[in-house]
Amino acid sequence: MRCDKKMTKRQYYSMRMGKNPHSLKLDLIMLVRLFRVLYVDYAKKGFFQEAFGDYCADAGEIPGKLGSDIDAQIFLILRKENMWPINEKCTEYSEEDLFDIIEFIYDNISKPIEGFYHQYDDSWHYDKFDQNAGKDEFRQKINELLRDYRDGFELSENGEILVAIENGLDDLVKENLLEYDSKNIDGKLNGAILKFRLYRSSEDEKRDAIRDLVDVIEYLRPQIKNVLNSKDENDLFNIANSFGIRHHNEKQKTDYDKSVWYNWMFCYYLATIHAVLKLIKK
Repeated sequence: MRCDKKMTKRQYYSMRMGKNPHSLKLDLIMLVRLFRVLYVDYAKKGFFQEAFGDYCADAGEIPGKLGSDIDAQIFLILRKENMWPINEKCTEYSEEDLFDIIEFIYDNISKPIEGFYHQYDDSWHYDKFDQNAGKDEFRQKINELLRDYRDGFELSENGEILVAIENGLDDLVKENLLEYDSKNIDGKLNGAILKFRLYRSSEDEKRDAIRDLVDVIEYLRPQIKNVLNSKDENDLFNIANSFGIRHHNEKQKTDYDKSVWYNWMFCYYLATIHAVLKLIKK
């Protein structure tokens, strides 16, 4: 099973003392600049030969899996023009363009395993690749950049840009759920997590994700009655019922900072599901 290898970055004097204005977050210009360095480095090491092809002094252009017209393939996949070649066009990317390309690269990167050295043009030409190893390495490196961009993002194992989880809560989101009911619980829970964390999820989508978690608790309610008293059981639903998550009436409170409280509600109900399942399993 794949996992992230989180590395603690050393902070130098001005960063430790809070005197460096660039110590906390990257802006888009710097993110693109650092992305380009990363992309060019992987291209030089042959990580795109399998997908994008290669050039050999003897054989000429050697198409990869995407064929000889990569620009057209990118348009077919992303429905965007002027995205290729990446190392030249990336300085003109919008945030959406960059995130699209990062996901595209993740789908097409592969680590070279075997090949031969061509002395004439001082280059390596590979014929055996490991896609999973390439994805793991790229994901680790790009996430070091994405976590420092704006409010923080990350590339998931499924190749989707997600909003990063606040420190201390990432273990909760990634904690393996106790096996109980794959159709009515596991699938709904994973869908809610993805919906909540997707890049640019709207407030409505976040509210729907929270409602999905409450629905899971509702489904478990008959079993919850056996492990909680009636007051604690009712308290589980009071937040969702009183703050416009489940029902709609004039008594509900809706005038609150949803960007803050939706995150709290989501983590509260996610933690509740984990705790309730553990109690039920006992």
